[in-house]
Amino acid sequence: MNLKYRKGIFLVTYSIEDEKVQYLILKRKLHWRGWEFPKGGVNPNEGMGHAAKRELREETGLKVLAIKKFNVFGKYKYEKPLKDRQGFIGQSYVLYAAEIKMGKVKLDRIEHSGYKWLGFKDALRTLTWPNQKKCLRIVNKWLEKHRKAYKYSKN
Repeated sequence: MNLKYRKGIFLVTYSIEDEKVQYLILKRKLHWRGWEFPKGGVNPNEGMGHAAKRELREETGLKVLAIKKFNVFGKYKYEKPLKDRQGFIGQSYVLYAAEIKMGKVKLDRIEHSGYKWLGFKDALRTLTWPNQKKCLRIVNKWLEKHRKAYKYSKN
């Protein structure tokens, strides 16, 4: 039996308002309950960056202003077999960060039941899984270091 991991992306999503970074986290209801940032699978013949933008649009209705791929990879096993993921025992991921304009989130009501905009410490406390907390720390550290240069490079 060939045990496979579904190819996916993690997307630490943030907005900068009045020089403060706010992170978007979603309340998961499909497959498990808890808090996460946008994430999802990569379709066959789809690039990772395209998948990240598509997942953000599907799960929040929001558009990416800027995106960065990190050299961070991981994988996790599903807690139980999932009917809509036949043949997969878990998901692998590549980390991305996406800057968006803070606004009303249009949730995919199949996967999520709510959302919050939170500062780093509150987002870190609220996220359910250690691998997502680790990814949030990586993105937050990068933002602290590169935010000024990054902000001007977009203009």
